[in-house]
Amino acid sequence: MHAPAPPRSDSLLIRDLKDLKLVRRELQARAAQEAAHEQARLAALAAVRAEKELFVRAVGPVMALPLKHHGSHRANLQRPQPAPVAAQQQLDDAAVMREALSDDFDVETLLHTDEALSFRRPGIGLDVVRKLRRGNWSIQRQLDLHGFRREGARDALGAFIREANKAGVRCVRVVHGKGLSSPGKVPVLKGRVQSWLIQKQEVLAFVQARPAEGGAGALVVLLAQG
Repeated sequence: MHAPAPPRSDSLLIRDLKDLKLVRRELQARAAQEAAHEQARLAALAAVRAEKELFVRAVGPVMALPLKHHGSHRANLQRPQPAPVAAQQQLDDAAVMREALSDDFDVETLLHTDEALSFRRPGIGLDVVRKLRRGNWSIQRQLDLHGFRREGARDALGAFIREANKAGVRCVRVVHGKGLSSPGKVPVLKGRVQSWLIQKQEVLAFVQARPAEGGAGALVVLLAQG
């Protein structure tokens, strides 16, 4: 028979308790570390999910593009084409304007001979010419034809009157010059400008400008309401 085991000493019991406490602390540290890792992982997943939801809310509903025959997801975007330039229409308008303002138009019979040649369309009273000469209408726009040749002056005048009438302007001044630098000191454009203005239906009347507004070198023109 074996002899009975000797009783355990107090020193061995103390050592076992210390080892148990060390093991327990180590297990607790590992558990805390794993819990921290899991918490960090869950926080990262939540951040990714929140960012994705924010993108979806910002972009709105998205529909997948249909696959093309070559298997590409690229969108076939049509670039807006620039508006076509109606070059021919511009040429036609210019031609009509030149034809409408004839150089052969007889203007002498339509001009009123007074202290300064003036014009008023039939149905326009003489008081309108008087008010125009007195400056009852303020001049809103001006065209200066100095330096223009005949063709350029005609086109510029036609466009000027048309645009002014379209904009609702009532009174304009057209400066044709006194002819001081022309051969023979004759105002070449003066008679032509008068003739062209009479042919424009937008023109109701015109008078020679007052001295402070150009005198014999300019005309003050009253336009019909656009």
